[in-house]
This record gives sequence, structure tokens and C-alpha cells, in this order.
Amino acid sequence: MSSNADETSAHRERGATVPEATAGIADSSAYFDGYGVVGLLAVIGVLFVCVAFGAGRLLRPVVPTPEKLLTYECGVDPVGEGWAHTQVRYYVYAFLYVIFAVDSVFLFPWATVFAAPGFGGATLVEMFVFLGFLAVGLLYAWKKGVLEWT
Repeated sequence: MSSNADETSAHRERGATVPEATAGIADSSAYFDGYGVVGLLAVIGVLFVCVAFGAGRLLRPVVPTPEKLLTYECGVDPVGEGWAHTQVRYYVYAFLYVIFAVDSVFLFPWATVFAAPGFGGATLVEMFVFLGFLAVGLLYAWKKGVLEWT
């Protein structure tokens, strides 16, 4: 960088003007070197994926049979329409399970903070409020009959 500054000052001493656009060329080439590495890595990644898919397509055996052309449904031959009615209660039950499973994860950090000195009473009250909200949600789901499998 000092040689570039020396050249610029030498040009100015002789009365020659150095365009400002050419003064930063050395700096900009170093700036774009990082982008060149990222671009090269992206091109290599895309080529790797294309070569892998091409090799898989060329090397795989292709023997179409009627069994292979059927729609796969968990090992059962597809019969009837593709549209089936499913009761919403299964989704609600699964949703409730996910909610309570995720909320139970919050009990582990509480247990570690509860053991720390000075946090006992406050964390105990906060956790009972949290568990109260969970209990109200579970009670609401039970009253609505969501937990019934009949």
C-alpha cells in the first residue's frame, strides 16, 4: 500500500493528476478476493451435486414392472379413491401432545435455576404460574372431550 501512495505522491509532484478511480483498484481487488473464493466454492458444490445425480442416473438399473409403477402406500395395495376422511380429533390430540412435550422441556432449566442460591422463592412462584396455565389448558381440552377416543 505504501508503494501505491509513493507512486501517487510522485505523480502529483511532477504535476500529473492521478484519477481517483485508479487509486483504489488495488484495494478493490483484495476486497473481491473473498467473494471469488465463495463463488468458486459454490460452483464446485453445484458441480458435485450434478455429477452425483448424473452418475446415479447412469449407473442405476432401470427395469420398470407393474408393481414398481403402483403408488406406494405403506405396503398396502391402493384401493378406491385417493381421498380419505380423517377425524380432526387425532390432529388435536397430536397437537396437544406436542404442546405439552415442548412445555415440559421448560421444566429442566427451572430445576437448575431453582437449585441456585437466591432464586428459590421467585422461581417456585413462576413455575406454579406456568404449571397453572398448563393445567387450565389440559382441563379445557378434557372438558371439550378432546381426550376421549370413542
